[in-house]
Amino acid sequence: QVQVVESGGGTVQAGESLRLSCETSGRTFKSSVMTWLRQTPGKEREVVASISDKNTTAPYVHRSARGRFTITRGDSGNTMYLQMTNLKPSDSGVYYCNVDFVLGPGTQVTVSS
Repeated sequence: QVQVVESGGGTVQAGESLRLSCETSGRTFKSSVMTWLRQTPGKEREVVASISDKNTTAPYVHRSARGRFTITRGDSGNTMYLQMTNLKPSDSGVYYCNVDFVLGPGTQVTVSS
């Protein structure tokens, strides 16, 4: 059974950092694109960052997060991370890991001003 689980969310002050993790199991996702999505109340879910298999193409980071967020994958290809620095209140939301259309339960990020 394929499972995707996010962790690392929390409540921080503006300017602080968080590191989100995505752990997958059930099969290998080495050849898959892995994506971080963010859901905020009243808005559509949006792509925050994505990374291809074996880093064959440059990772994508939403323009609002460039220079502050870094997306990486573990050596096994089945884990993904999102290092978030200099967080802003607008970064708040539920962050989901998406792999081959499988979403995890999400992890809440709240940034207070």
